[in-house]
Amino acid sequence: MISVAVGIDGGLPQPFESIMADIDPPARSRKVVILGSTGSIGTSALKVARDIPDRMQIVGLAAHRSTDSLIAQAQETGVRHVAMTCGDAANEVANKLGSSVTVHCGASGLVDLVRASGADMAIIAIVGTAGLAPALAAIECGMDLAVASKEILVMAGKAVMTAARDKQVQVLPVDSEHNAIFQCLEGHRQSEIRRILLTASGGPFRTLPADQLESVTVAQALKHPTWSMGRKITIDSATLFNKGLEMIEARWLFDVPMDKIEVIVHPQSIVHSMVEFMDNSVLAQLSHSDMCFPIQYAVTWPDRVANSLKPLDFAALGTLQFESPRTQDFPSLDLARWAGETGGTLPAVLNAANEVAVDAFLAGQIPFPSIWRTVERVMKAHKVLEHPDLDTLIEADSWARVVAAE
Repeated sequence: MISVAVGIDGGLPQPFESIMADIDPPARSRKVVILGSTGSIGTSALKVARDIPDRMQIVGLAAHRSTDSLIAQAQETGVRHVAMTCGDAANEVANKLGSSVTVHCGASGLVDLVRASGADMAIIAIVGTAGLAPALAAIECGMDLAVASKEILVMAGKAVMTAARDKQVQVLPVDSEHNAIFQCLEGHRQSEIRRILLTASGGPFRTLPADQLESVTVAQALKHPTWSMGRKITIDSATLFNKGLEMIEARWLFDVPMDKIEVIVHPQSIVHSMVEFMDNSVLAQLSHSDMCFPIQYAVTWPDRVANSLKPLDFAALGTLQFESPRTQDFPSLDLARWAGETGGTLPAVLNAANEVAVDAFLAGQIPFPSIWRTVERVMKAHKVLEHPDLDTLIEADSWARVVAAE
């Protein structure tokens, strides 16, 4: 005979009480400043704010020179502080928005905006390393960071994560891959991780023969098969440097060595990343390719909130493919692993050289494969400093840009 324990009221016990909450937590609204509000991440963040207005209030916006978009966003959200890093654009915005909105100007204006916004979370969605100073300012102000600009962690991951720990604030990933890993790791110890598996779409040239890479055009490289993104990150996806930078970013976000981080190509971009644990179990996070999913979870964490986003239809999805990356034809992953394992100033050099090379390709000055060739030559020419401070990292960044441009 099998006996069953019964509670006082005659009901069955609740075996999942320790992991399932019976009572919804009180709703918490976040005041959010968006740096890079007119880009793809910024516009997605504004969609999230419209979808969950009781959980997300926009209190500050920043852009470079997209004046019309920034003005429309400011009028929609009613913010009192904005920033434009382009001086002429700042003047235009100030004239059109009037005295009720303070317009901060230039690179220092991003820091001023963060400090004046009154936010408790900053979404860093600025391309390149320009987001580093405002990210550190946000941490100093006690704000949580929602990081979409992977370059700041590639360049100064140790400094950013140390500052966040010291101020007891959260660094929450917005990249779909790192947000997926973050979700898979919740409730697990770092020591239980065997591998982090970053998924990659493979970009527009996933199946293109290597001998044809020399002749690809800018227009072809900008046709990403899955995501709609800015020009720089789209080219990074085509070279796979985007995934290389994400490997280094994951090393800092999740405090794991580079040899536990791998890349797997998944053309459908439905599985956003996976974690393999010591018992050979694998957890994955799946959703449609929409940046609103990771942005919302970063804002509402640790809560999950209903929204209007499209759910998955597994029967309609059919087959999900996985394959190894072509590292011989796309050596950017090996270069990133070299930088991540070496550490010191080398990741900053890799990142800066890549930015310069991408700009040169977009300008029609170099062929597509010269992006990674340039990065490799600059990395080989660099004398690595092992324990750099922020000033040293900035100097290494500047040095790499000069050498790459030559």
